[in-house]
Amino acid sequence: MSTSFDLNIDEIIEEAYERCAMRTNSGYDLRSARRSLNLLFSEWGNRGIHLWKVEQDEKALVSGQAEYTVDSDVSDVLEAFVSTTAAASNTSNTDDLSLTKIDRSAYAGLPNKFSTGTPSQYYVAREKTPKIFLYQTPDLNNYTHLKYFVIKRIEDAGTTASESFSFSRSADVVYRFLPCMCAGLAYYLAMKKAPQLVQQNKIIYEDEMKRALDEDGQRTSVYISPQSFNLG
Repeated sequence: MSTSFDLNIDEIIEEAYERCAMRTNSGYDLRSARRSLNLLFSEWGNRGIHLWKVEQDEKALVSGQAEYTVDSDVSDVLEAFVSTTAAASNTSNTDDLSLTKIDRSAYAGLPNKFSTGTPSQYYVAREKTPKIFLYQTPDLNNYTHLKYFVIKRIEDAGTTASESFSFSRSADVVYRFLPCMCAGLAYYLAMKKAPQLVQQNKIIYEDEMKRALDEDGQRTSVYISPQSFNLG
């Protein structure tokens, strides 16, 4: 029994061209398809949170400092908390305090953004390189590290390295999104190469995308209890 099936970039492109009733026959076709695949990954970033790209990062807090820059490959910060230890030093005595995410308007309305104390809120400026702004600025009396869960960008389909290396490696996509990726690339290629198949491939792509997004969720227990009122 094997569960190792995967597709490399070259095979994904070949599958997409075959769905357009075409075959790749030039280096330009490969580069054009790779460009479309990268645009597809960018479009996925607008579709929601992809769990396989969620990671935890951290920053050492600086006394009185409100602004912290995250990695440039981060799309958004999902959750944040301050901690008494670094991740590598987590023990049973580690104490974490969850922070409330606020929007730009709420952060702009804070009267003294550089007051010092225990942080309780954070605002994410979604610039090209995102930034986290804490309120209050840390005093380091108890909490020394900022820990946060981010959603990272999907890695590019190919790099500036040699073409043979780029096309032979696997895409930065989990197996459950492989049908969606092939269908999406076929749709994008149809817009350039086979206009008569655009609508057909779009329908297939949206159907595959819906299934993939429905599957790419967290299964957690939900408890519903009636609210009681004292009519005393």
